[in-house]
Amino acid sequence: MFLVGASAIEIRASLHFGATAFGLALSLYYLGAAAGSVPFGRLAEGVGGLRVMRWAAVAAAGSLLAIAILARSWVTLTVLLVVAGVVSSSMQPASNLFLSRRIPDTRQGLAFGIKQAAVPAAALLGGLAVPAIALTIGWRWAFVFAAVLATGTIAILPRTRSRLAAYRAGRTARTAPPVGLPLVVLTTGFFLGIFAANGLTGFLVTSAVASGITDGHAGLLAAAAGTVAVAVRVVVGYRADHRGRAHFPVVALMLVIGVAGYGALAAGSATGWHWLFMVGAVVAFGAGWGWNGLFNFAVVRTHRDAPARATSITQVGGRLAGVAGPITFGLVATHASYTAAWSMDGSAAMVGAAVILVGRHHLVRALAGIPPVDG
Repeated sequence: MFLVGASAIEIRASLHFGATAFGLALSLYYLGAAAGSVPFGRLAEGVGGLRVMRWAAVAAAGSLLAIAILARSWVTLTVLLVVAGVVSSSMQPASNLFLSRRIPDTRQGLAFGIKQAAVPAAALLGGLAVPAIALTIGWRWAFVFAAVLATGTIAILPRTRSRLAAYRAGRTARTAPPVGLPLVVLTTGFFLGIFAANGLTGFLVTSAVASGITDGHAGLLAAAAGTVAVAVRVVVGYRADHRGRAHFPVVALMLVIGVAGYGALAAGSATGWHWLFMVGAVVAFGAGWGWNGLFNFAVVRTHRDAPARATSITQVGGRLAGVAGPITFGLVATHASYTAAWSMDGSAAMVGAAVILVGRHHLVRALAGIPPVDG
């Protein structure tokens, strides 16, 4: 997905369509991912995370190759992106299940932090792929190399520990956790937090340039802020292992700190104070987009019997935010200003923090008497 975004200009020029059509294609990708999330969560619980991860790696390689070879128009590209979205939705719950079963409890926070750090890291790699590959030998070859990397992951995946029949027999003996109101509320909070963060991933560079920062410095700012997001996710996961409890309140606190970053971005856009904009970008990326791994970790730890099922539900909120966030930000920035758009994201993050705390309250009540409750 990040490779598609990084190569946007080259893809649009090659296939002859505009920015609006490209945005619609990306939105449909996220709709495909939202549609596949819950079914693949159930599948992962039924057959095991490793089996789904292995399938997902093969399917991801195939979808990347298909884009490189078959995408000859907006229609074919969009259809292939929807397929890629469905494929991507299988990896998140499956990998969450795998980590919850294979990693010791004392290291799971760090493991989830490292896993979620791959998201901003992929954005950085996608950006590097443009000058290294897309602008030299063509954007299609960038997808070919990405397919090779996806295929390579199959070789490093460990073997399953039991046959499918034995796994299913053991699975039927477990008790499914509550997945009602608490997860719905948490999913809503997750949606609002990711809704806000999508402005960072999609519009930070263009907003920086609009405020008077040069193209080169805007790119460096995005790279630096993305690096901070990678580091924060790892550190926050490491700290979660030592803290042991109350992870959702920390998520809410990070969102509130992120609000200060969004405010600085709004003020920097309005005043043209470059230093304020840069500080806002780092804070918003670090805190406002650095909590994802901790959130998934907290959901897994409070739904130990079915972590894939639980995180597949909350992930729907993130996927739908991927649809609504960029479109809404773009409309507000176009018809009002970047200041208004960043202020909107700050408001969404603040409400998201409150909703996550409400969700935790309902979750604690629902799981009362079922130790441990680590969220």
